[in-house]
Amino acid sequence: MTSGLMKSFTVAVFSIFLLALSLPTLASGGEGENGGEKKKKFNAQEIIFGHVLDGHDFHFFDITQEDGTKKPIGIPLPVILYSPQRGLIFFMSSNFHHGEHEYKGYRLINAEYLEKLKEQGVDVKKERLSAGKIIAVDENGNWNKTIKFYDISITRNVVQMILALALLVWILITIAKRYQKGEGVKNAPSGMQNLIEPIITFVRDDVVKPNLGHKWEKYLPYLLTVFFFILINNLFGLIPGSANVTGNIAFTMILGLISFAVILASSKKHYWGHIFNPPGMPLWVKFILVPVEFVSVFVKPMALIIRLFANMVAGHIIIICLISLIFIFSGMNKTVGIASSPLAVAFTVFIYFIEILVAFLQAYIFAMLTAVFVGQAFEGEHHDEALAAH
Repeated sequence: MTSGLMKSFTVAVFSIFLLALSLPTLASGGEGENGGEKKKKFNAQEIIFGHVLDGHDFHFFDITQEDGTKKPIGIPLPVILYSPQRGLIFFMSSNFHHGEHEYKGYRLINAEYLEKLKEQGVDVKKERLSAGKIIAVDENGNWNKTIKFYDISITRNVVQMILALALLVWILITIAKRYQKGEGVKNAPSGMQNLIEPIITFVRDDVVKPNLGHKWEKYLPYLLTVFFFILINNLFGLIPGSANVTGNIAFTMILGLISFAVILASSKKHYWGHIFNPPGMPLWVKFILVPVEFVSVFVKPMALIIRLFANMVAGHIIIICLISLIFIFSGMNKTVGIASSPLAVAFTVFIYFIEILVAFLQAYIFAMLTAVFVGQAFEGEHHDEALAAH
C-alpha cells in the first residue's frame, strides 16, 4: 500500500515538473500574429533554475514601474574576478543591473543575453553558458573567449553557509556557557537548551552509540556538527528569497568527501582484509566479490552526496512548479489561472510542510549513514574483541 502511494506521488511530481516546463512553449503559440510584437511570457524554467542554481545576489521580487519595466528588489553581493590579462577586480553585482549592462569588461548572463548568444550561433550547452554566469566581453559587448579569468566571488550560497555556520557556533557556544554556569544541570533546561538538548540526546543515543560502540565519544562532535550544519542550511533554504545550499552538488560533495576521509582514517587492517580477501569464500567467488567490495568503498560517499542533493533540490523544484502553474495558466486564460490558484496554493503549503520534515530527515540520514560507514570501517576490531573474550 505504502509502496503504491510512493510510486503515485513520484509520478505526480515528475508530471508537474514536465508540465511546468512545457506549458510556456504551448502558451506562446498565438503570439506575434498580425505583425504584433511578441509579449514576454512567464518562463517557469528560468524561475526554477534561477532559484536552484547559485547566484551573485539575493533576489526577492520585482516591482513593475509605470513605464512597464520591472525593478528587481534584492541584495547585491561582492564579485571578485581575477584574469591574467586584466588582473584582479572587485565590485558589487548591482553594477551589472541584473545582466542588462556590462561592467569593466564583464557581463552577467541573463535570459535575453543567453538568447542573443544562441542567435549568434554559440552552442551554450557545449560552452557551459547559462543564466547567472559571468563572462568576459569586448568593447561591443560580445563574448570574448580569449579572456581567461577565475570567478572567486562571494555568491549567495557562500553567504548563506557563513550565516549558517555563525548561527551554529552561536547556538552551541551559548548552550555550553549555560551548562558551565550550572544551568540545566541540577534543574530542568529552559529556553534554547530545552530545544537543542533533546536533539543532541537523540543523535547521541540513536545514531552514534548504536553504530560506533565504545568509540562513540570520539566521533560524536563531528556527527553532531554535520547534523546541525545540514539541518540549519536545509531550514534556511525554505525561507523565500534564500539560497538552496544543500541542493547544490558542490556543497554535498564536500560533505561527502569529508565523511569519506573520516571513514578511511577510521579503517583498520581487518576492514581492508575483508574487502580484498573475504573470509570463508571459495576462490572463484572472491574474483567476483572483491571488485564489488572495492567499488562499494567509493559508492558509500557517493550515496551520501547524491541522496542529500537529490532530495533537497527535488522539493524546491516541486514547490516552484506548483506556484508557477498559477502564472502559466493565467497567461493562457485569466479565469483558468484564478480557478487553479487555490488548488496550487493548497498543494504548495502541503509540500512546504513536508519539506520541513525532509529537512530534519535528510540531516538525520546523512549523520546515520556516516556513523554506519565509520562503524563498518573498524568492524573487524569488534570481531577480534569478541573472539578474545570468548
